[in-house]
Amino acid sequence: MSKIPKKEVVKQPRQSTDCAQAPYNSGSCVNGISYPVPASFETLLELRDVDFGYGDRLVLSNLNMRFTRGQVVAVMGGSGCGKTTTLRLIGGLVKASRGQVMFGDQDVGKQTREGLYGLRRRMGMLFQFGALFTDQTVYENVAFPLREHTDLPEELIRDLVLMKLNAVGLRGARDFAPSGISGGMARRVALARASALDPELMMYDEPFAGLDPISLGITAKLIRTLNDALGATSIIVSHDVPETFSIADYVYFVANGGIHVEGTPAELRASQDPTVRQFIDGTPDGPFKFHYASESLAADFGIGGQA
Repeated sequence: MSKIPKKEVVKQPRQSTDCAQAPYNSGSCVNGISYPVPASFETLLELRDVDFGYGDRLVLSNLNMRFTRGQVVAVMGGSGCGKTTTLRLIGGLVKASRGQVMFGDQDVGKQTREGLYGLRRRMGMLFQFGALFTDQTVYENVAFPLREHTDLPEELIRDLVLMKLNAVGLRGARDFAPSGISGGMARRVALARASALDPELMMYDEPFAGLDPISLGITAKLIRTLNDALGATSIIVSHDVPETFSIADYVYFVANGGIHVEGTPAELRASQDPTVRQFIDGTPDGPFKFHYASESLAADFGIGGQA
């Protein structure tokens, strides 16, 4: 793993003897509002020496990440680098070929079906583009996890659903179908549904994709506010540098199958690493290649030799 130059590297909480002084624990500022970080830095989730691949293709190698309670942590990198795969590993949709994914004191990869479902009830997931149930109303979408995972009476479920919808500004849209609301509104409904069970861990897969600037800003603020209100841990997979950096406490930058660099948003902005600079600046030329690795054109088209 290549590192940011010494002066730019921030120590992980486990490496620091005084967590309160580490930049990782310094909190964030959104729209001029300062969000303090809780005093406790208990580890909620940790990936230890994780390898994973599809068939013979290794996607992630020797992956080490640590997520503490109360933090918003971004996982960023180019397309196809393994960001969403990391979320799938955490949720137990796929299993690491080596290493451990520890949620609290539980190894996600070693859970029974019942054990995995129990862990997932402590997680919330915002899928790309929301993934709302199209045959259910906004209200029914948010009520779904409450009805599925609890024995609460319908009267209490109603109150909880309306509270969640009110938190995202859509209590008045409760009776709408997903087809009758905008993309930004759908994303907010999905956020309300993901938080319905007050999970300890929230995962966001490209939460800003396809949103207009206003919806994007609203969604970013909601993610940060919700995280702090719940005292949860949030993991954001995103390509949107400005909005992600505005709410994240820490960033893991994934490239070439592992953690390429890591640090606070300010440290990554100041980095002169060519891979980081190309990603942040959006320049077409650099370490990230446009073409996926393949045979030469001559070999594919039989140029200069036998076909």
